[in-house]
Amino acid sequence: MTEPGLERARILDAGDPLAEFRERFLVPEGVIYLDGNSLGCLPKATPPRMEQVVREQWGRDLIRSWNTAGWVDWPARIGARIAPLIGAQPQEVIACDSTSVNLFKLIAAALGMRPGRKVVLSEPGNFPTDLYMIDGLEKQGLAERRLAPRERLAEALDDDVALLLLTHAHYKTGELFDMAELTRAAHEAGALVLWDLSHSGGALPVDLGGCGADFAVGCGYKYLNGGPGAPAYAFVAERHLSAAQQPLTGWFGHTAPFAFSDDYEAAPGIEKLLCGTPPILGLAALEVGVDLIAEIGVDRLYAKSQALSEFFRQCLSERGVELDLVSPADPAQRGSQLSFRHPEAYAICQALIARGVIGDFRDPDILRFGFAPAYLRFEDIAEAARHLAEVIDTGEWQHAEFRERAAVT
Repeated sequence: MTEPGLERARILDAGDPLAEFRERFLVPEGVIYLDGNSLGCLPKATPPRMEQVVREQWGRDLIRSWNTAGWVDWPARIGARIAPLIGAQPQEVIACDSTSVNLFKLIAAALGMRPGRKVVLSEPGNFPTDLYMIDGLEKQGLAERRLAPRERLAEALDDDVALLLLTHAHYKTGELFDMAELTRAAHEAGALVLWDLSHSGGALPVDLGGCGADFAVGCGYKYLNGGPGAPAYAFVAERHLSAAQQPLTGWFGHTAPFAFSDDYEAAPGIEKLLCGTPPILGLAALEVGVDLIAEIGVDRLYAKSQALSEFFRQCLSERGVELDLVSPADPAQRGSQLSFRHPEAYAICQALIARGVIGDFRDPDILRFGFAPAYLRFEDIAEAARHLAEVIDTGEWQHAEFRERAAVT
């Protein structure tokens, strides 16, 4: 007899307008992948695209491809394709470096634009690299880190604050900030704002332009499916492109890199965010993922991710699974994930992975499930709920091998 949850799932899958896109990704058989918020699945078009770039552009045309294949323009070209996904203009986004490096560049740029102010304000528990980058600048005497709980951020915005740095969708809980409201509050206090979109870009609607955001960074390997270590992206509002000066003055950020001048002169536009030679192979893979997400549409993706997460909660409730939800109960207040607190979250996560249900763990006690709707089915969600219930009910997580911490969790 088919379980009720599975029957409902199959009905939902039959009416899913995004169902066809699952076939555009390589999803291993027997795997229910709920970790697309850490590393997105491989688009099937990526390997042939990489093969073309490696064999034809690199292998055959060699260095000529900087011109004949337009390699030199790829960071700006791919940035322009990311721009509509985050509510930006094409000339405001560039694909380059890592999220961490881009954070460093833009924090430093913001500090330079607010002379006399050194405070970078964030919240405790923000993604560590965001806080670490502030710390690095603080150790150089360029910044002062200030942390305030999210409910008190607005009142912490005083005349010393140069920059408000926040992650739009919290990496542990998925809780969303009101981007428009906090950007407005920061501007009223004379501060700039830098948004980390690593857990929202490509997953839910973002309107940097409409919110009046100053700067943003984002990740290429989560919801944009660019592959492990994919290039990240950076946004600078057009009104700031002239004033913003980033500290990593590498040759590709020069206005004329191949003039080989001894003196640095920054490019006039978003290209000034570049530093070293662009990673062409990584950019080739990222472009495939970006184009696929753009084809599906962020609004449709977010609508489905909300439906998937609510269906998961319903299935767990019907099975009597009681976990402490740390994500907002309202799906409109969270990103494409659900997070639960459990004292044995790590072992439970490992037991699920052994069954082919891949989520992840965040220290000290968070069990996290990501809903990447481009390739997830409602049937996957019903089955994941069944596996989770069985792991908890049987105590399967107590096996010794599930309690041994790996280097990456």
